[in-house]
Amino acid sequence: MINVFIGYDPREAVAYHVCANSMIRHSSEILALTPLALNNLGAYKETHSDGSNQFIYSRFLLPHIMNYNGWALFVDGDMLVRDDLAKLWALRDETKAVMCVHHDYKTKAKTKYLGSTNADYPRKNWSSVVLWNCGHPANKVVTPEFVMNATGAQLHRFTWLSDDLVGELPKIWNWLPDEFGPNPDAKLLHWTLGTPCFHEYATAPMAGEWHREKLLTDFSIQHTVNGPFEDEIASAAENKAAE
Repeated sequence: MINVFIGYDPREAVAYHVCANSMIRHSSEILALTPLALNNLGAYKETHSDGSNQFIYSRFLLPHIMNYNGWALFVDGDMLVRDDLAKLWALRDETKAVMCVHHDYKTKAKTKYLGSTNADYPRKNWSSVVLWNCGHPANKVVTPEFVMNATGAQLHRFTWLSDDLVGELPKIWNWLPDEFGPNPDAKLLHWTLGTPCFHEYATAPMAGEWHREKLLTDFSIQHTVNGPFEDEIASAAENKAAE
């Protein structure tokens, strides 16, 4: 079973559900999906005043939530999975404390969704897809108190770890189409400037795939009565992306 925690923000709840649906549709393994929502984290109180979403710091609680045992995957909610998560899960390396895509880029935009500042900083977006080795001794320090008292720079740069403990994942497992452009080989799409549910980003690169997945998330069998479901979905997604 693959333990997956997806960032949940009520301001874009649809993003969580679309992301989860894409995972379920492609997975060959049992998935234990958990929304990482602040109102579910009774032992943790958010003390940070910055950040563009409600899970920007709670993502670092995974070792604690998992009782410092086993592995877990964290992903932001503004994502879409295009391949089997079992393939990502198979990349786990027991010698690493965390594993992530080592992005190195300068953003194209000074602001992102809902007017949030979009600053450049070292290791930007490294923490948006993380395979956590929750049982690794180096992660024992990551307690709720540690997370509440640490700065964003300390957490998002994994400063409690030596560099050799931060394993690297292929970039296709955290592809940023709104920053890098389309990539037909990407296995996970991440609209880091804004989920296509926001009208400003509804036509971002590869956003048509998100709109199609949203229609699949809304699916019930009655939708197929009047015609081929897949054709309807494809046509609707194309129309939405063109708006």
